[in-house]
Amino acid sequence: MTKRSSRVSIAIVGAAAFTLAGCREEQVDASAFPDLQSCLDESARGGMFTPQECETSFAEAEALHVESAPRYDSLEVCQEQHGVDACGTEASATQGGSGSIFMPLLAGYLMGNMLGGRTGMAAAQPLYKTPDGRYTDASRSSTFSNNQGSTKLNTSQFTRPTSTIGKAPMTAASAVSRGGFGSAGGSRSGFGG
Repeated sequence: MTKRSSRVSIAIVGAAAFTLAGCREEQVDASAFPDLQSCLDESARGGMFTPQECETSFAEAEALHVESAPRYDSLEVCQEQHGVDACGTEASATQGGSGSIFMPLLAGYLMGNMLGGRTGMAAAQPLYKTPDGRYTDASRSSTFSNNQGSTKLNTSQFTRPTSTIGKAPMTAASAVSRGGFGSAGGSRSGFGG
């Protein structure tokens, strides 16, 4: 009976370890770039992405920026959340939006090597400055110390952000009540070179 119970215990421990490993979120290779040219330069040096992937991901990040960037009712509120000279009007970003709604400027983009394609997942995310000089994505799921480099990230970092088009822009009170744009979400120290 002792042999059988030790086998059962080992089987239970093995199954528990397998279950815990299955719960761990998949990670992908990811890189951040301040602009398209930086990605193209890295690609020319043999980086992980091709020029076509750089261009496609940058276009995707720009589209997500227009669709999901935080929107503010004044330039002052936007600058409180993203820093001076880090904001513009919705009209200049979207060619047709409102000149009285303000959005952060695109401060870079995050690319993930999303092998096999995932429904609801974007291969790129826009990055925005935070008032403390760091960078965050549109969903505020992580904050990074810089906007250039490579690392491994959970696939959840590439979940499509919620659209902000047509929603009421944040006011000073609503930005404060949610703790500021860049203050929520996970934190990362930065990207390796």
